[in-house]
Amino acid sequence: MTPTPLILTLTLDAASQAFFDDLRRQYFPPKINYLSAHLTLFHALPGEEHAAIVAYLLKVAAEQPEPLLLQATGVKFMGRGVMYTLENPALPALHKRLQRQWEPWLSAQDKQGLRPHITVQNKVDPAVARQLHEELAAGFQPFIATGTGLALWAYKGGPWELRQQFAFGQV
Repeated sequence: MTPTPLILTLTLDAASQAFFDDLRRQYFPPKINYLSAHLTLFHALPGEEHAAIVAYLLKVAAEQPEPLLLQATGVKFMGRGVMYTLENPALPALHKRLQRQWEPWLSAQDKQGLRPHITVQNKVDPAVARQLHEELAAGFQPFIATGTGLALWAYKGGPWELRQQFAFGQV
């Protein structure tokens, strides 16, 4: 039996997580909304490398001295959904470091550059997505969210199972 793929996300401060979760509850189709809002860093790390992945994430998180301030820069139309774009100069560097470490294991998707975002609506009719985009974009004001650490998940064919969290700056 092959271990399930692993997903790596950036964890957020409680207020930001609640904000994005609320939007997701409002606008994501309920029958497929079985995840909290998330900022995915890697989509399919090999489950059989779980121990090595955890060991490296413990090191990386401990070496990140403080949380990452993420600037929410806009709302983007995705064709069949809507996402918030986020920026922080240290986050792509962290992602690149992880890519270099895990390069032999990465899927084509995970070898790409990072475009940090949080999806609040997906898999809806394009007209519905366009309407929400216009609504959210009209009232958008840039704001700060805080990346507090990393979370490793097991993909379970839909829902994800939390395996471990790694807070920044903790040994």
